Amino acid sequence: MKTFVITGGTDGIGRAVGLACLESGHNVAIIGRNADKGAGFLDAAGRLGAADRARFVRADLSLMDETRQAIQELRTHFPKVDALILCARHFRTTRLVTAEGLENTFAHFYLSRFVMSYEMTDLLDAADEPVILNVAGPGPNPEEIRWDDLGRERDYDGEGALMQGGLLNDLLGTGYARIRPSRKVRYVLYNPGSTATALSGEYDPHVAAQIEAMRRTAQPVEKAIVPILDLLNNPPAEPLTASIMGRPIPMDGPGFDPKAAQRLYDRTRELIA
Repeated sequence: MKTFVITGGTDGIGRAVGLACLESGHNVAIIGRNADKGAGFLDAAGRLGAADRARFVRADLSLMDETRQAIQELRTHFPKVDALILCARHFRTTRLVTAEGLENTFAHFYLSRFVMSYEMTDLLDAADEPVILNVAGPGPNPEEIRWDDLGRERDYDGEGALMQGGLLNDLLGTGYARIRPSRKVRYVLYNPGSTATALSGEYDPHVAAQIEAMRRTAQPVEKAIVPILDLLNNPPAEPLTASIMGRPIPMDGPGFDPKAAQRLYDRTRELIA
């Protein structure tokens, strides 16, 4: 029996992966901020006869303090984690600064994934074939990293902030594989493609209309999770891989530059110290 920890597990891809893992007989802990949705996941687990193998951990992952509290709660219940699946994301049309003084998208979409990746390494290292599956959208990306303005104080744009988060997560995976805090953990950067999920966010009318149009042609969640489940059942041997909808992509471009990854690692350590 394996243990899977899923952020963003109350909706969409994260929820579907969690329920599929429960159906396969594994332990699943989901992390999210909405207690009602968390209760809904636990109810669904009960209908599968898996209530004793499902857990909901409430945390706002835009706050590093709550992210670390969630990790501590996981430690009290699980001696090991076989897979950490990072799905949580939240779109914001308008810029929001958290109580910790960080831009919300940057903190939620990138910093929490950094903290969970590194600070759960020991739990992952206790498993036989541990993997971190970062669902963040590697691949073509028109955005650039604003090294002097990671929090997007200048000319904030919600789509740009989210795309920058994707680039930061590519470098997170690159840095993790280079630093190798565990010789066992494999890091997988995964782009599920356009998927008809809830797409959590705060949208202005124009963006909301675009989202609705996208949903009408997007693949269903049930199809999107098939290659994800395959990756979880058959983790790759390489320290770092990246793929779009199950198809590998090259990692020799600037998005996976080791020097940029080290630069981001150093900067992130300063921010979350």
